[in-house]
Amino acid sequence: MTNDGPVTRGDPAPGQGAETAFASPPSCAPAEGAAGGGRSGGLGHSAAIELSSDRLLRDKHGVRRGLRKLRLGGRAAERVRGEKRVVLRTPVMECYKIAVISLKGGVGEATTTAALGATLATERQDRVVAIDANPDGGALSRRARRETGASILDLVADLPNLTTYMAVRRYTSQASSGLEILANDVDPATSRAVSDEDYRRAVGCLGRHYPIILTDSGIGLLHSTMRGVLALADQLILVASSGGGGAADAGTALDWLTVQGYGDLVRRSITVVAETRDSGVEVDAVAGHLRDRCRGVVVTPFDKHLAAGAGVEPARMKARTRDAYLDLAALVAADFARTRPGAAGRGPAPRPGHDDGRRSLPSGVG
Repeated sequence: MTNDGPVTRGDPAPGQGAETAFASPPSCAPAEGAAGGGRSGGLGHSAAIELSSDRLLRDKHGVRRGLRKLRLGGRAAERVRGEKRVVLRTPVMECYKIAVISLKGGVGEATTTAALGATLATERQDRVVAIDANPDGGALSRRARRETGASILDLVADLPNLTTYMAVRRYTSQASSGLEILANDVDPATSRAVSDEDYRRAVGCLGRHYPIILTDSGIGLLHSTMRGVLALADQLILVASSGGGGAADAGTALDWLTVQGYGDLVRRSITVVAETRDSGVEVDAVAGHLRDRCRGVVVTPFDKHLAAGAGVEPARMKARTRDAYLDLAALVAADFARTRPGAAGRGPAPRPGHDDGRRSLPSGVG
């Protein structure tokens, strides 16, 4: 889901635009005693001083030095972005699943899911899908123009017929970034909510066609789909508000997950601190409180485009917001190699809910 502030911790802040000061024009009134004696008027005299060769050379060298510093700073920042993009484009050999969770509502969980998904889809040019797994129906579906009224339950009901990507595509809506969203609309005509089994079956199907799946898991840690979300997740992202109590809520969630047996997932997790417009809290203090509890912390600044709650378009984000989500995506991608078959720390046996018959997915292939 926030004021302009530091976007990431441990990385140089993005370059800021230089302000240009304009001097007042020289006075056109003649200088005292300038008249008579064949001397030039004040304008000509002052102009001669202003335009002396020494002054021009000094000014030109000063401007050149300033421009050189700006160019060097811009080049360094762009080089760092380029290095992050290299990591971000690491090939994915099996479907990689990212679970986005929060302890409380209104902290930006759907926004984080959509913005991260949009960044991954834009930078990787892969098929990336985000699932709304909130049993009560969440806000994720509003983050892209709806192309279908179908939901995750409709997809699950039609699973026997979904043997190709194009068949699955009828159940998703695609944003301009390329991110696809599988909605979960609560139908007043039915009391059936998405269950743990529904979620596992949906992921089993989508995993055959999408290299990357994100899940907006909904609010809290005890609802019906959370067990499946956590069991299948390769990466956990915990979203916390920069407002009062955000750090404590995040710490509580990490403690609970550790006690419940997800210690390894917690150690590899990433915390997103979503800045609010007027939190009145020092964001560095919040990030510092959480940094030792997880693999990394990323602060996402307040952004009017994201706060509107509509479609997410990276091009309309502030530059600092785009940099923050690039950092988040690169942190996620740094874990891709770990999940390759045979990699250290990767068990040979498939985890519950995986489709044992699915083929490996190189990056960009479904």
